[in-house]
Amino acid sequence: MNWLRTGLVRRRAFLQAGVGLLTGAVASGAAAQPPTGGATSGTTVSGPRPAGRGAPAGRFVPVVSPDIRTLPFEMDGGVKVFRLVAEPVKQEFLPGKVFDLWGYSGSAPGPTIEVFEGDRVRILFENRLPEPTTVHWHGLEVPIEMDGVPMISQPEVEPGGRFTYEFTLHQHGTFFYHSHGPMQEMMGMLGMFVIHPRTPYAPPVDKDFAIVLQEYAVLPNNTIPNSLSMEFNWLTFNGKAGPHATPLVVRLGERVRIRLVNIGMDHHPIHLHGMQFEVTGTEGGRIPQQLWYPQNTVLVGVAQARVIEFDAKFPGDWIMHCHLPHHMMNAMVSMVGPMAHGGHGLRTGAGMEEGMGMARGHALSDENAPAFGRGMGMAASERPVSPLAAQARVNGAGGHAQHGAGGRNGRKRVPGFPQDMMMVMDDAVAKPETHGMAKGWSGAIQGMHTVVRVLPPDRYEEVMRRVREARERPPAAKPAPEQGGQGGHRH
Repeated sequence: MNWLRTGLVRRRAFLQAGVGLLTGAVASGAAAQPPTGGATSGTTVSGPRPAGRGAPAGRFVPVVSPDIRTLPFEMDGGVKVFRLVAEPVKQEFLPGKVFDLWGYSGSAPGPTIEVFEGDRVRILFENRLPEPTTVHWHGLEVPIEMDGVPMISQPEVEPGGRFTYEFTLHQHGTFFYHSHGPMQEMMGMLGMFVIHPRTPYAPPVDKDFAIVLQEYAVLPNNTIPNSLSMEFNWLTFNGKAGPHATPLVVRLGERVRIRLVNIGMDHHPIHLHGMQFEVTGTEGGRIPQQLWYPQNTVLVGVAQARVIEFDAKFPGDWIMHCHLPHHMMNAMVSMVGPMAHGGHGLRTGAGMEEGMGMARGHALSDENAPAFGRGMGMAASERPVSPLAAQARVNGAGGHAQHGAGGRNGRKRVPGFPQDMMMVMDDAVAKPETHGMAKGWSGAIQGMHTVVRVLPPDRYEEVMRRVREARERPPAAKPAPEQGGQGGHRH
């Protein structure tokens, strides 16, 4: 079947006559990559910087989704036509750490769909997965037959099948699309759907970023997430784990909008260092300005969107991250240091199988609960959970006597030591957007972490010059990646 009628005019820029001109500063993000069956990262929208502070009336700042491309469209008369493909993808969380996920059009999360209030859109959907699926348009007010709930609003789209979604958009705000199969969601099937208002929001912004929050449970030496798990060891922003997530680069004094979307099993308290922001929108649309108030941490719950805005008035490389401690790590396996000392203690460390929901017995039992962080009952026996504990056994020192001995560089070892251990990988994750960051910066950033770089004009222009040059260069060949594994972890 020929999806598109004759006479389509391909559009490569995010512009449509009658809607208004899109403008924005050159966006941060890696150089554009053509969509493939593997991970797609870094396609960004660029344009001339708006005059003055913010976009003038009638002009719009395009959304930038760092490490994720914006889905292109074609015009069929007055209808914007998008092609969206559900398919297996390979997503690189960290350099060399590639995982087998399910996503849309080459990536997990899928590409951002960016449109205007009042647009008529047609999404030509194809299912290349080995099982049926549908697409739900989360938060959008669409006809029931377009809602994407299998068997209720539409038939399932079988493997190799196609379905056309078409509707007119009368809302504006931050929404998203996802499979309505819960396990498919946990395999990565989610994407951002942004609808600009016909009249730009006030106050206007200079930068508009979009970030999708996701989590996965992946066993060591494996590449496939356990979608049934209730525990997670890989946490990502736009499909990248820190420090591999591309920083958000802004000029000192600009007003910034960041759209956050969460589909997963965990809520995420997202904290921004150095500045106060206001929550200006949810998955239901724009919040009236009289209800805004300053804060620096916002809880992005499951199936929610939160939009924050702030004035970038303090220079520096400011961290933005989920503040749940275990979400600030990569490939966490078990607790590092024993919790009790002297012969017998708590079984604080369990294997990945147990942590990923494959435990034998009751999870809250005295034997299992401490290993899962669910209780403080005494274990029947204690196994080594860190190099220190293991060495103590080898030396014949029962329990954790070695913790009382002198440590490296003369430091005295104490109960619980060691805990946080940094892994620096500046060179491995270097990109134009990281130019000029402090040596060793990558060691402080893991899991659901990124950096908001507020740069003075001269440093900003230098970084953006490098971004432009990187886009113009052909992509360099990459070495063969490892498949999954535990690289870049603290525990």
